Amino acid sequence: MSETSKIYKRKATWQNFVSLSFINFSSEEMDKKRKYRITEVKQAKSVAGDFLQSIQLDKAIDFGLPEIDDRYHIWRVPLLSKSKEAIGEVVIDAVTTFVNEKKTTSKEVLESRLLGRKSINGHKEKRSTNGSSDAPKISSIRNTVGLGDSEELLIEMPAESVDLVFTSPPYYNARPEYADYLSYEEYLLKIKKIIHQCHRVLNEGRFFVMNVSPVLVRRANRNESSKRIAVPFDMHRLFIEEGFEFVDDIHWVKPEGAGWATGRGRRFAADRNPLQYKPVPVTEYILVYRKATDKLIDWHIRKHPHPEVVESSKIEDGYETTNLWKIHPAYHSKHPAVFPMELAEKVIKYYSFKNDVVLDPFAGSGTVGKAAVKTDRRFVLFEQDAEYMNIIKDEIHQWLHNKAEDVNWINTGPADNKTPYFNF
Repeated sequence: MSETSKIYKRKATWQNFVSLSFINFSSEEMDKKRKYRITEVKQAKSVAGDFLQSIQLDKAIDFGLPEIDDRYHIWRVPLLSKSKEAIGEVVIDAVTTFVNEKKTTSKEVLESRLLGRKSINGHKEKRSTNGSSDAPKISSIRNTVGLGDSEELLIEMPAESVDLVFTSPPYYNARPEYADYLSYEEYLLKIKKIIHQCHRVLNEGRFFVMNVSPVLVRRANRNESSKRIAVPFDMHRLFIEEGFEFVDDIHWVKPEGAGWATGRGRRFAADRNPLQYKPVPVTEYILVYRKATDKLIDWHIRKHPHPEVVESSKIEDGYETTNLWKIHPAYHSKHPAVFPMELAEKVIKYYSFKNDVVLDPFAGSGTVGKAAVKTDRRFVLFEQDAEYMNIIKDEIHQWLHNKAEDVNWINTGPADNKTPYFNF
């Protein structure tokens, strides 16, 4: 083969490679576009409107014509002053519908431009050492339900867009027929990643409350003993490492008969031999942590943009005065370990304001979402088990009084939604 022929052959091969790469790229782009949750101008304006309302500028700003940017899979919604001058934009992820606050024009810049100044009152806005503004942020997040790994879904959420995290992580290898994790260390690493992402999406100085308890690992045979793993104490270490401050340990006390199902204490009850004593567990931990900040809790109350919301969120008489909460367990025919509604309601009322966003990264059957609606809060629920997600779909219409179409569904949709489910 001549040298010229070799050159043409190499050229043809490269052109084929480029063509194939282009085809693959185009296919990936088309696949991404099919998953867009926002496909119309009015939808983009609605999300942008929620964002402006959250920063209290909805009355002062108008919209230009929103445009889709296919290269980055985002919507750009121009923001105009009342005199129709361009002063910024809201950038929205077309797939998740979350506002990208890093790329969206900040409240401070918008206020400055509305005033026709380069700064507010001739000075830059004062900020604390950790970069927070002088008033608590109000999230623009709508009620959201996402199907998939919560770590991956959390990565897509805007920073500081959640006001309370309340969850109960799955028990370590709770199902005896097979192991969910190869080791306890792998389990802790996964929880650590979730806590890390929750720290990022949690608003300044707000709370992460976790329901957790020791886990009994049953013996493999009669020659071995069962092991009880002190999960709450390992969780404490993870929270501290991820930038949280310990606040409280609340003990959820169940009726005395609730713990006998574990089989603990039966051997001792039979023969009363020393060294074999094991009490029946009737408590679980409710661990309360706060995202580390130099702001006092009083700051959230005094500086809240809506004082009337703070007033209406005050706790009524009959609240828990000690860290022993006596609450009956809940049962669900399709879920082995659901939150009692009473427990979820108490945590949400005690650690958030009305209209706040409550996140449960391990949503299960969705009790936290139901309690959030009942207490006039918004919710974000992430769940990777399709069977549990079906429970949420079946019951969410009751929580929201048949307004489930207003929910932001990620990777899935309500049970009666005719649009195809998205799997990405």
